[in-house]
Amino acid sequence: QVQLVESGGGSVQSGGSLRLSCETSGVTYPRYCLGWFRQPPGKEREKVAGISPGGTSTYYAEPVKGRFTSSRDNAKTTLYLQMNSLKPEDTGMYYCAAELIPCSPAADRHDWQYWGQGTQVTVSS
Repeated sequence: QVQLVESGGGSVQSGGSLRLSCETSGVTYPRYCLGWFRQPPGKEREKVAGISPGGTSTYYAEPVKGRFTSSRDNAKTTLYLQMNSLKPEDTGMYYCAAELIPCSPAADRHDWQYWGQGTQVTVSS
């Protein structure tokens, strides 16, 4: 059974940094794509980043390119999202997601089966 648990959210000022973590269980390496999504207040959930099952391919949405970095730990059980130079428009609930192969790290939210409960990120100006 796949379980995803996010942590690391919080409140920061514009320009600050946060690192989100997603603890996974039941996600057998390298059979799953892993990804990050966010849902700003009053808006639809949107893609932030994705990583291929073997970690050789990553995807980043245009608004976060150059500021956010997604990675996995050596044990391949934890997914991270390092967020730098945060902006108020980065505010939202951040979700970790997983999808069994065949999968694409660039796939939109409709193609991901497994989701965590989310962690809130608030960036103030």
